[in-house]
Amino acid sequence: MGSVGLLFVGAVLFINGAMLLGWVDAKSAAPINFFVGGLQIITPTYLIFTANGNADTILSAAGLYLFAFTYLYVGLNLVFDLDGTGLGYFCFFVVLSALVYSGLNFVRFGDPGFGVIWLYWAFLWLLFFLVLGLKRESLSRYTGAVCAIQGWVTAWLPAFLLLTGRYNDYVGPLTIALVVFGVVVFVGLYVRMRKGGAQPVEPAAQHAPA
Repeated sequence: MGSVGLLFVGAVLFINGAMLLGWVDAKSAAPINFFVGGLQIITPTYLIFTANGNADTILSAAGLYLFAFTYLYVGLNLVFDLDGTGLGYFCFFVVLSALVYSGLNFVRFGDPGFGVIWLYWAFLWLLFFLVLGLKRESLSRYTGAVCAIQGWVTAWLPAFLLLTGRYNDYVGPLTIALVVFGVVVFVGLYVRMRKGGAQPVEPAAQHAPA
């Protein structure tokens, strides 16, 4: 069931990234944040209630609420045009939690693929904290590009591998590919966008991370 939610996390990351890049009107992105935020509330709640006390299942499911609350927070910010500072500092909380989940996947769950994916998410939510919490608006377009890309590589791709039962077959190559891709693409993208100069950011988009 978690893989279904992960698939739609890919959609909301891509759309929110496109919003920060100025390709999608900010308020038109609110519905998908509510849809996916709601799904990410239902999914872990179901998993926890059916876990029969299994600590690892509950631990894994609890992490999904980090994303649910982010997307619902984004949707509310967009609809009510709220200041993004509170959301930004919540994103800092997510960063620290994501680092813990990354370590747990490497050490406790034996899943290096999601160990790296959680590091991707920690990096992305750190960018949200910088843009929203610390008002580093010059990073908005870079954050949007990273967000849109992560929608495909950290959610859409692993979700389909999980849904088709092929994730374990490819976890080794996937882990290596993600490490190389993340370093090369995100560093290269940052250098390229810095050379291109900062672009203006739509005011409403400043309230909306992934």
